[in-house]
Amino acid sequence: MSLAEKIKVLIVDDQVTSRLLLSDALTQLGFKQITAAGDGVQGMKIMSEQPHHLVISDFNMPNMDGLGFLQAVRTNPSTKKAAFIILTAQGDRALVQKAAQLGANNVLAKPFTIEKMKAAIEAVFGALK
Repeated sequence: MSLAEKIKVLIVDDQVTSRLLLSDALTQLGFKQITAAGDGVQGMKIMSEQPHHLVISDFNMPNMDGLGFLQAVRTNPSTKKAAFIILTAQGDRALVQKAAQLGANNVLAKPFTIEKMKAAIEAVFGALK
């Protein structure tokens, strides 16, 4: 069993298309345990009930944005060790710095390629194969 098959991934994005693209890319990389949420509030509910190893979250969402969600994950004892990759269409340095301060493991720019996603994940977990 590959590392990718063992990792439980939570995708958090308010746009259905983005969730589908992320899920498809993860499936192509060999991930099998993928859950999706529409915003940070729903994502935190899922994480509290069933912690995942990796969270890939959009930054710009209603209710609770990616940074708020990241902060909630990091301050919860049962979820704080999860790897967290923030996804953003904004190449905003301040956002990247804030995400790093809050404990993001990586930042992935939209639009992403499968290769860039793989590199972002492998920077956190090591080689997936």
